[in-house]
Amino acid sequence: MKTQEINVRDPYVLLHEGKYYMYGTRSRLCWDKPADINTQGFDVYVSADLENWDAPVEVFTRPQDFWADRNFWAPEVHVYKNAFYLFATFIGEGRRRGTQILRASSPLGPFTVHSDPITPPDWECLDGTLYVDKKGTPYMVFCHEWVQIKDGTICAVQLTDDLSAPVGEPRILFAASAPHWADKNAPRNVTDGPFFYRTESGALLLFWSSLQGSQYVQAVARSSNGDIDGAWEHLDLLYEADGGHGMVFTTKEGTLMLTLHTPNVKYTEYPVFIPLQVDGDRVRPQ
Repeated sequence: MKTQEINVRDPYVLLHEGKYYMYGTRSRLCWDKPADINTQGFDVYVSADLENWDAPVEVFTRPQDFWADRNFWAPEVHVYKNAFYLFATFIGEGRRRGTQILRASSPLGPFTVHSDPITPPDWECLDGTLYVDKKGTPYMVFCHEWVQIKDGTICAVQLTDDLSAPVGEPRILFAASAPHWADKNAPRNVTDGPFFYRTESGALLLFWSSLQGSQYVQAVARSSNGDIDGAWEHLDLLYEADGGHGMVFTTKEGTLMLTLHTPNVKYTEYPVFIPLQVDGDRVRPQ
């Protein structure tokens, strides 16, 4: 199948041993209620060229005793200490939305439950991602949702070395209203899809998404000290044509590639790939 035929939100690409593995939220079914078995899992698409993809392989199927029964959202897979860790968002009856971690020995899965929810049980949260600081300490960075606090935030919590539990309390990195391009008086300020990238110059960039008016946009911020505890400078928007929840990866040819879903309209989303040019401590579309 071609890229434009893949109806997913929140695309995430892992390059492993010469193949591209793309994970994402099942768009056509992720909003359906009541939840059914078709909404309760994650798939991967495999490609050699980012254009032609094999049929999806299910890498996680909801265990019978799993606490969540809907909103299986935003899977992303990180290689950490010789294993594959899938960070994903879930919600269940009587419990708030949160992110937890699954584990497998292969990018094809099967992934099994590795942790309880990492995010605070009384917070509405989503879109956890892995960040490992310069000292080797792992963190999960995630969004505290605007649906609960109106001005959404991006937060960080330290993880145990085996990624099985949080260490201490989360702290706020910044709020959705912080950028110069944000509408300070908007009825909602959204934070979505954080993802980190370090440039060859050592700059730490944080990709994330928000809304500007009715348009979903792809944003980027830069740490003042090259690590997670720096002050965050908000750069110009990368993508303003109703697309977002992006991440970046390096292709086999060495090109830095941004992928995101567009349009941000239920049941019509598909991945796009946008080559990026790195200019010192900034990035821009080629």
